[in-house]
This record gives sequence, C-alpha cells and structure tokens, in this order.
Amino acid sequence: MRTEGKPARILMGPGPSNCDPSVLEAMSRPLLGHLDPEFLAIMDETQELLRRVMKTQNRLTLPVSGTGSAGMEACFVNLVEPGDRVLVCVNGVFGTRMADIVERIGGKLFTVEAEWGRPLDPMAVEAAARACMPKVLAVVHAETSTGVLQPIEPLVSIAREVGALFLVDVVTSLGGCSVETDGWQVDAAYGGTQKCLSCPPGLAPLSFGPRALSALEARKTKVQSWYLDMMMVRKYWGTERTYHHTAPISMVYALNQALKLVIGEGLDARFKRHRLNHKALVAGLEAMGISMLVEPQYRAPMLNAVLIPEGADDRKVRRALLKDYNIEIGGGLGPLAGRTWRVGLMGSSSRPENVTLLLIALEQILRAEGIPIRPGATAAAEAVYAAQ
Repeated sequence: MRTEGKPARILMGPGPSNCDPSVLEAMSRPLLGHLDPEFLAIMDETQELLRRVMKTQNRLTLPVSGTGSAGMEACFVNLVEPGDRVLVCVNGVFGTRMADIVERIGGKLFTVEAEWGRPLDPMAVEAAARACMPKVLAVVHAETSTGVLQPIEPLVSIAREVGALFLVDVVTSLGGCSVETDGWQVDAAYGGTQKCLSCPPGLAPLSFGPRALSALEARKTKVQSWYLDMMMVRKYWGTERTYHHTAPISMVYALNQALKLVIGEGLDARFKRHRLNHKALVAGLEAMGISMLVEPQYRAPMLNAVLIPEGADDRKVRRALLKDYNIEIGGGLGPLAGRTWRVGLMGSSSRPENVTLLLIALEQILRAEGIPIRPGATAAAEAVYAAQ
C-alpha cells in the first residue's frame, strides 16, 4: 500500500499518538556508537529529564529497551522471585496481563478485582492485602482498556501497612496527568513512550525507588530475564558504563527530544491541556446523546471510553473514520468489545482541532447510518473552550 503524499493519520486511538515533527527529526540524526561519549551524555540527560517528568529523585530511572509491556515485565522479573506473594489489582486488560506475568515467573498470584469501567475499591484491596500479605502490590494507574484513572494514594497506605512494595503501571498516564512517583511513595513504576509522551513506541521508562532497589539487591535467585536484569542494565546506564546490550540509539534521541518538549510546555500546562480537551470531547459527545463508560470523577483525560450508541456498527464507524476522515480511534477490548470506542487524546494528539474534527465526523457518519443524533456537538465543545 502506497502512503507517499497522503496526510499523516490523526491518531486518536489508545496509542500510539502523533509525534511532533522535531521528535521524528531527532530519530533521523546520524547514529553514534552506544558507548560514544557524546551518546553517553545524551543518556545522562535523558535520565534526568525522565526524573523530572516522573517526579522522582530515584537514581535507577531509565528507559528500558522495549515497549511498555517490557517495562511491566522488567518490574516483575526483578522484584518477584519464585514463591513470592503478589497481589494484582485487576479492572481491565493490563491488570490481567500483570497477573499473567506473575504466574509465568513463578510468583504466587492473588488478585482483587473490580468491574471493567470502575476503579478498585480500597476496602476490597485492603482486605485482600491483609489476607495474603504480599511482597508486591501492583495496580494500573490509567487502565487503557477502560479509561479508568485509579486513585493511587489510598492504595499506597495499604501497601505500607502490609509491608508490600508498591508497583504502578503509568504507561498511559505518564505525560498526560500528574505521576507523583516520590510524592505517592511508589516503589517501582513503568511507562511507555508512545502515548502521552508522543514518542514512537520502543522504550519503557522505569523507575525503582530505594525499597525496590533493596529488594533487587537482596534476591536469592538470579533475575529470570537476562535482558531485563536491572542489576546489569543499571551498570550500563550508570557511571560504570558496563556493556550490556546495544541501546536503540535513534529511539533514545527521540525520547530525549520528546521529554524536552514536555518540560518546555510545563507539566502543569500539559496536564491542563489534556483535561480541557477531554472535557470538550465529553461535552460534545453528550450533546449528541452519546454517553461515557466511566463515572466523571474516575475518567482518565487521555483515554476516553465512549459507549457505542444503540444500532451503530462499531467496526463500520471506525472504518469510515479512517477512510473518510483519516482518524484512528480504538475499539473495546474483552467484555467491552463492541460496546465501547476508545478515543485517545494523548500528547501531540490532544488538540482542540482534533476534538472538533472527530465530533463533526462522528455526527456525519452516525447520521448517515440512521442513528438518531442530537445536533450541537461542536457548539458544546466550543463552549468548554470559551469558558477557559
């Protein structure tokens, strides 16, 4: 399929998001050796930028070579040994994936669950934690499959009460809303580059705090994965510069530039932009008579789970958006397949013009399909913007 001359897709799905041209330009820079002093300086700068975005002073903060799922696996294989008890909070696909990894590496899995589209109940988490006394308590901050933004602070205190390491998936939230790694006393966190950081997929920001690092250093067995063994990887990213693997040079260039854009915009301003575009989108959808899956106070501003109107054909609508408007949105997963659309407003894709275009496109497509849609979507969105 030829793509020359075609406009870039407007990526409004669950990721990847659109990249700023300067990020793509950074990837085209000439390669350096992975131990070249100039590249080592870029590595150091990238780590410091990551600390600022993740709001942490943790020395072990680096981008794992691999996508966000590699960051997930890196956290579990380094912190969990065979037989260790792990409590995983599950209310969507990525909590389920955490649980799968725990079993694969020989951990003793316990789960506490909530209905997809709802947050975890802290009382249920506390009861489960007291019953199993886990080494690790793991939760997804922004569940990409459902659009739920999980309140983190109530769960931190539970982890501390039972002496568990607190592990948080910030793949979708990082760069789109506040991630308070140190402020929340998170022991380990991992993210991804392709969502609100607006960098191509291929790296997974990871941060280990002092308690996680102590657990890693106290292991009785080798880390199951050689490639993801942070005892070795940190020596390459640290002052030792011990060769471990050939870093994805161009991806580090890209992440370095993407993080500079995040810092340049300002974290608070960036988070405000994501919230504003989310509110405008929701106002437009509700004006049409379309509802959201998640209750307002638990909605992730960067990932909007939209209930598909009765009678609308999920795939047909998404195909029309792609073919006629060059817009990508995502479908639902698991029990939400065919019931929801997942609309991403992430990083560079979180723009008023994208919100307006999507509302116009959806209204026209749904009307053409005979779905009863009320007028006034763009006016409702514009009213949100005008009120700011």
